[in-house]
Amino acid sequence: MYLRVLRYFLAIVEERSITGAAEYLSVSQPSLSRQIKDLEEHLGHKLFARGSRTITLTPAGELLRDQIRKIVLMADRAEAELTSVDKPISGNVYIGAGETEAVRLLARAAECMLQQYPQVKFHIFSGNGQAVTDQLESKLPDFGLLFEPSDNTKYTYISLPTADRWGLLMRKDSTLASHDGIRQEDLEQIPLLLSRQVRFDREFSGWSPFSEHDLHIVGTYNLLFNASLFVSEGWVRALPVPHHQSDRGFKSGLQAFRA
Repeated sequence: MYLRVLRYFLAIVEERSITGAAEYLSVSQPSLSRQIKDLEEHLGHKLFARGSRTITLTPAGELLRDQIRKIVLMADRAEAELTSVDKPISGNVYIGAGETEAVRLLARAAECMLQQYPQVKFHIFSGNGQAVTDQLESKLPDFGLLFEPSDNTKYTYISLPTADRWGLLMRKDSTLASHDGIRQEDLEQIPLLLSRQVRFDREFSGWSPFSEHDLHIVGTYNLLFNASLFVSEGWVRALPVPHHQSDRGFKSGLQAFRA
């Protein structure tokens, strides 16, 4: 499989149509269709289910998409590193991280680095602990930021001199908003949206012995903004969120890992 064809495949995935991908790639639609047909024949699987206006991925196409994204990223990194061999210090730093105040440490370090090496670029992948770990396993980021406790047996790691304060997102007129902090019993009787960005059993193990099953969880969320719209309606709270975006919080530790 040629790398060019793999890029064609990803363009179709993003545009969700052969026509849109052909325009984006500046190639003819028949040529693009033929390339994808050849790829499907080579792999022995249909990759796209074609509808009247858009196309969607088949299960085989979804599997290939995830692998191709890794291949293309690694190819781009290799090309960038090779083209910069004889140039002033430059390149790309790839970072995997969860939502944490400790990213400020990376931001300050990045600023210092750019003062010396202005051609360096930073690329941040945000995700939960499992997503960042999967990225590390694939050796895509240069290092990852994970909350402790975490399995550090596979990695060289350092503990960062910081601690996050997780919080409960609520409306200002909530009864709990007047409390100095959040206790276990405060959470047991209220409807909660639980973040998919953190592992409950790990991030809360140092704060309280209760489990996820002790809570009234009505759903989960990934992006905080959408969760905040639910919270603004007054019938639900979101847990956990970074303390600077909530009303009351509790502490959690952090570690940085290198593959």
